[in-house]
Amino acid sequence: MSTSFRRKVAAVTFAVLGLSLAGGGIAIAQPQALAPQETVQPARGTNSQPPVSAESARIAKAALKASAATPLVATNVFTVVNSNGTKARGTGTVVKYGVGEYEVIFGYNVSAGAFLATLSLSGSCCIPPGGEVSVAPRLLTPNAVFVQTRNSAGTPANLGFTLLTHTP
Repeated sequence: MSTSFRRKVAAVTFAVLGLSLAGGGIAIAQPQALAPQETVQPARGTNSQPPVSAESARIAKAALKASAATPLVATNVFTVVNSNGTKARGTGTVVKYGVGEYEVIFGYNVSAGAFLATLSLSGSCCIPPGGEVSVAPRLLTPNAVFVQTRNSAGTPANLGFTLLTHTP
């Protein structure tokens, strides 16, 4: 690998990391010690993820199967999602679970990646409504990210967002 290419990859990696930290949130997934079928999802609370639906699991497996090649270099992709759970543009498949609960599924493993989300509107105009957005690796699905949106009072709300994923 050429020295200039390594420098560019390192510069991009540090830039994404810096933007993620400056944006206020970074989540890094750790590999599971147990096989996926042996792990148990935590009890549903205010800050937990909903159980993986059969449809979501089917979509995730199909996406991994369709993408036989694993990227060998760092990958940065984005997904813009409307408040109703439809994808406006970008990469991935979106599954909406409930009020303010979304899952974005990719065609490759993102469990060792970094994720950054911000509230946004898919159009070319206007500032999005105020609120909060949280992002985490999706439980039991190594090629998905879970996103939760809330209004300014902290109540779950359907809000549009942009998700950036960086995988090494």
